[in-house]
Amino acid sequence: MSNQKTTIMNDTMQLSFFPEINDKEPSKPKREITPTFKEYNNKQVMVIYDIEGLIPDNHVARVVDEMVETIPDERLFSYYKGGGRPPFHPKMMLKIILYGYSQKRYSCRQIHKMTMEDIPTMWLAAMQQPDYRTINDFRGSRMQDMIDELFEAVIHKLIEEKYITFENYFLDGTKFEADANKYSFVWKKSVTKYEAKLKENIEKTLKKIHNITELEAEEIGQTTEVDEQDLEAVANELEEKVEQLTKKIEEETTSSVRKEMRRERTQIKKTIKKIKEDYIPRMTKYKEQKQVFGDRNSYSKTDTDATFMRMKEDHMKNGQLKPGYNVQMATENQFVLFYSIHQRPADTRCFIPHMEKLANTSLPMPKKVIADAGYGSEENYVYAVGDDREQRFEFLIPYGTYLKEQTRKYKNDIKNAKNWEYIEEEDCFICPNGRKVSFKKYLNKKNPSGYEQSFKIYECEDCTDCPLKPQCTKAKGNRQVHWNTIYEEMKARAKTALACETNAAIYARRKIEVESVFGHIKGNRSFRRFSLRGLNKVHVEFGIVALAHNILKVAGIRQLLSDKNQKNKKASGEKQIIFSTCLIF
Repeated sequence: MSNQKTTIMNDTMQLSFFPEINDKEPSKPKREITPTFKEYNNKQVMVIYDIEGLIPDNHVARVVDEMVETIPDERLFSYYKGGGRPPFHPKMMLKIILYGYSQKRYSCRQIHKMTMEDIPTMWLAAMQQPDYRTINDFRGSRMQDMIDELFEAVIHKLIEEKYITFENYFLDGTKFEADANKYSFVWKKSVTKYEAKLKENIEKTLKKIHNITELEAEEIGQTTEVDEQDLEAVANELEEKVEQLTKKIEEETTSSVRKEMRRERTQIKKTIKKIKEDYIPRMTKYKEQKQVFGDRNSYSKTDTDATFMRMKEDHMKNGQLKPGYNVQMATENQFVLFYSIHQRPADTRCFIPHMEKLANTSLPMPKKVIADAGYGSEENYVYAVGDDREQRFEFLIPYGTYLKEQTRKYKNDIKNAKNWEYIEEEDCFICPNGRKVSFKKYLNKKNPSGYEQSFKIYECEDCTDCPLKPQCTKAKGNRQVHWNTIYEEMKARAKTALACETNAAIYARRKIEVESVFGHIKGNRSFRRFSLRGLNKVHVEFGIVALAHNILKVAGIRQLLSDKNQKNKKASGEKQIIFSTCLIF
């Protein structure tokens, strides 16, 4: 048998009569593939002729360049005297600082590093690398003169491009921590207390030396307020007395008399030392501290312009105050329209200075100002209306008790004079017990800002046997009502404006306008503490932050519109292909 093959499977002998087939194909020689890469040699010097081409069209750096270029060179050059070594171009310095703040680089060392490593910064700087000291000097000194003009130029550019209109002016304030030690505080109350003790000690000292000096020291302390010059004169007189005693001691021969004269001289020397080394320096220090205080209650030794305020971030968890500044900022469409820096913690007294500062700029006055109840005071209402009763601008500002007055409990509370009956002919109220509360007198008061308020005082005829007195008042005598006619008129005006549906919808936008901007700056941008010290430098730094925010906003809107256009073009292209295909078939 030909082609027989014996196969053993499972210990069983089998015979195969089929021809043998080779399943494996003959092996081909394996092709060797050599990996290839893109050209790379970091040791080779390469020159990039067009670095601008590496930056996208809607990049933040391009918006920074556009906004700064809107300012004419002549305006920026006017802040330079000329002469000496040529400085860096002010537009270049402005661009790299604004771009650095937009990238959360608030340190001058970091901005200097960006000029060497970051391509958009290198393009804005034209490959120049200013030192961090130069950047810091430009930011802290040069920009104090040009920050307002720069900010106004950018705002005018935004108005021109229809990003903002100044129709709705959403105003609010927030506190930023100063670059100061938390525990370097000086309190006005403490200074006043220690100064009063010092004056008492000075009066006692003047009484003691009245008998041993020709200067009428006691009369100085009684008739006029003692100052440093008076104490210096007293010390000089005492020194002359010491010289006279020294001569007498040298001439005196009796030991007991000399001993007594030495004792007297020692007392006078101690008094002189006390006056010169204690009284005069402390008096000078307290005087300087009172000048620094102004109308404030505290300041920081590290940054004397910073006031201790209550922050939301309590580092001690016990209500500890921090040195900081109150930033008043207005927004529209989440763009920063205007800002001002204040040293007062409360927003109430910041409203008029903020609006007055806006009026002194080239920016337009707003048509409608929207703010929270923290600004609802008589002084602010009167300012918004104007002295001639012609409204400067419309306002949507509730007063402190606006929401409380809407409750049922307030409307039914008998202690509120607004719920009482008023007889205009007799100018009196009728209390819930049916007794007259008649007009008694006028009373004028001045608030801390110097604004004078006029009150009409009404007093009940007799509250002795009134069963409702415990619910009506806690006063021991008759119930009095302090009625401010002007304030009540302004509150009624504000209430009417807020009751309008259109105005109510505008006021509801306040939380998503200015509050979101503060949240973006503090939260997303991580700017919670100033890097510079002093009111003027802090004004510059927040101006840079506000400009960086507006620039980022413009860049974001442009990028969004560009993406939408690309999607629309893509969709329209697909529709055209489908339409042409349908025509073919």
